[in-house]
Amino acid sequence: MAPPKKKSAATAGRTALSWPGKRANRHRYPLNASIFAQGDPAASVLFIERGVVRLSVVSHAGKEAIVGMLDSGHFLGEGCLAGQPRRMAAATAMSDCTIISISKDEMARLLNSDRAFADRVFKDLLSRNIRLEEDLIDQLFNSTEKRLARTLLLLARFGEPEAPHRALPKVSQELLAEMIGTTRTRVNFFMNKFRKLGLIEYDLHDGVKVNNSLLGVVLRD
Repeated sequence: MAPPKKKSAATAGRTALSWPGKRANRHRYPLNASIFAQGDPAASVLFIERGVVRLSVVSHAGKEAIVGMLDSGHFLGEGCLAGQPRRMAAATAMSDCTIISISKDEMARLLNSDRAFADRVFKDLLSRNIRLEEDLIDQLFNSTEKRLARTLLLLARFGEPEAPHRALPKVSQELLAEMIGTTRTRVNFFMNKFRKLGLIEYDLHDGVKVNNSLLGVVLRD
């Protein structure tokens, strides 16, 4: 077996953080495990060391909406730092995940005492805000086909230096439909279209793989 490729400085800078000397706990969650539930006490900030996490919200009528998918190198649950007493969304492991948990008080101390750590957190939050704005524009103005293509590219971590793979985490067509605001039938139609055009590949072992050529669907007028 060939040795794993070394991460580039850009990739390592986004995913790696030094934890020695910081009061933090490491937890592991299997696929589909609940990391926290909507309404749980918000007492800590979490960092995704490895894996993919789905954020979802359930309305009073019981309807669930997917509000985000985060992968390794991102923080979540940071609302507690602004006085949020309860989790506003649920977090679920979309793959085997390793999560670092930092208490609210410890996180506040680190932000005040560790400039490099604070810069890292703020950059992540800013990138999340930009992503939310892009998601909103995508939802308002783009076709179902473009929204699906963009979502597949994001899930495959397109554009990241030496991303570990172009394979998607285990995401059902029903979940993709919820993420882009359409029906499973429409998702199935466009997934088959992408496959016939060679933009994506199906593999019984690895699941769905995304080719860079799928970007052409997003850029097309």
